[in-house]
Amino acid sequence: MTMIYLVSNKNTTINLNIDLPASKSISNRALIINALTDNPIPINNLSDSDDTRVLKEALYSNDTAKFDIGHAGTAMRFLTAYLSRIAGEWEITGSSRMQQRPVGILVNALNRLGGNIQYLEKAGFPPLKIYGSHLTGKTLEMDGSVSSQYISALLMIAPVITNGLTLKLRGEITSRAYIKMTLMLMARFGIKYDWTEDTITIPGQNYESINFTVESDWSAASYWYETLALSDNGRVFFTNLSLDSMQGDAQIAHWFNHFGISSVQKDNGVLITKKEDHNPEKLILNFIENPDMAQTMACLCVAKKIPFYFSGLKTLKIKETDRIAALKNELARFGALLSEPLPGELKWSGGITRSPAAGTPAVKTYNDHRMAMSFAPMATAGLNMTIEDPLVVRKSYPSFWSDLKEAGFEITVRDK
Repeated sequence: MTMIYLVSNKNTTINLNIDLPASKSISNRALIINALTDNPIPINNLSDSDDTRVLKEALYSNDTAKFDIGHAGTAMRFLTAYLSRIAGEWEITGSSRMQQRPVGILVNALNRLGGNIQYLEKAGFPPLKIYGSHLTGKTLEMDGSVSSQYISALLMIAPVITNGLTLKLRGEITSRAYIKMTLMLMARFGIKYDWTEDTITIPGQNYESINFTVESDWSAASYWYETLALSDNGRVFFTNLSLDSMQGDAQIAHWFNHFGISSVQKDNGVLITKKEDHNPEKLILNFIENPDMAQTMACLCVAKKIPFYFSGLKTLKIKETDRIAALKNELARFGALLSEPLPGELKWSGGITRSPAAGTPAVKTYNDHRMAMSFAPMATAGLNMTIEDPLVVRKSYPSFWSDLKEAGFEITVRDK
C-alpha cells in the first residue's frame, strides 16, 4: 500500500532555527577520498541520507562482493571507479530506474585506463561486473556536457593510479561547480592538481589522512528559501552553513535576492530574512552549474505565478527520474503548462489553466527526493496537495517532514 501525505500550511510567518542535513555531495566524495588514504580517519558529521549510507556500507563491507545501491546514482558512479582498481571480482546493481541510467561513458574511460568492467545485461547500463585491476593513467578526452559525476569519479582515483591522469573536457562543461567541489576536497586531503582552460591534470601522488567535518547542505537549504519566499515575512537560521561554501548551490543566496530575501553570515551559520515581498516580472536562469535547483525554482515560480525561462537542464533527464518530464507532468496538476522549447530548456508563460474547484492536486515523486521537497513548500501559497511516496526524502534529507511540521505545516498521513 502506497503512503500519501496531505500537505497544507496556514502559517504566513516563519521563525525557525534549522539543523540541515550534512551535505550529501561532500559526504559521498569525502568517503571515497578517505577510503583512498593509507590510514583513513572517520569523517565527522557525515550525511545520514540513504545515498551516503549505501556508499559507506559498500566501502566498509568485508563480507560481500555484490552491492545493490538502490536509487543511489552517485554511489553507482563513484563505486564503479573505486572498485575498478581494487583487486577482486565485484558486482554492482541497483533499482529498475538505476538500470536505466547510463554509465557507459565512465566504463569506457576506465577500461581505456586498463580496467576490466563488463555489462551483465544491457550494454552501457548497470548491473556491472568489475574485475579490479592495475590502472595506468593517460590523457583522456571527455564530453564536458556529460554528468559531472563521471568526471568526479575519475578525478578522485587519478592520484592513486600509475602516472596520474589528464582529462581534456570538450565543449560546454556541465555542473562545473561539482567538479570544482571534487578538486577542492582532494586538495584538502593533500592532492595537487592543475585546471587550465579545458584540461585537468593530476599527477600520481598519495592522499593525506586528515580530520574532516562535512558542512551542511545548501541543496536542502533551498526548500527553506522557497518556503520563506512564499511566506509573508520571517526568518530562518541554518546552523553549520557558510555563504563561502565549496557547494555550487550556495548560489541560491544571490538568486533569492530577487525575491526580497537577504542572506547574512553569522558566527555559526547563515541567517535568511524576508521583510518585503519582492518578485521579478520574469525569472531567467541558466542551471548549467546548479541543475539540482531547477525543481525548487520552477515550483516557486508557479506558486507565485512568475513566468520563467530556464536553460542548462540537459542532465536532468538522467537523474533519479527524467526531471524535465516530471516537472511538466506534476506542475500541470496545478494548471501550469510548461514547454520544452529545446532540449535542456523549460519555459512557462505564467498562465494557470486549472480551477481551484478541481480538487487537491496529487503529486507523484517518481522515486525522486527533490520532487517531494520542491513541491511541499507550495502549500505556503495555499496550494494544498497530496504527495505520493513521501518518505523518498530519506535519500538526502531524512528529517524534512518533521522540520516542516516544526515550521507550522500540517502533514496528514493517508493510504492510497
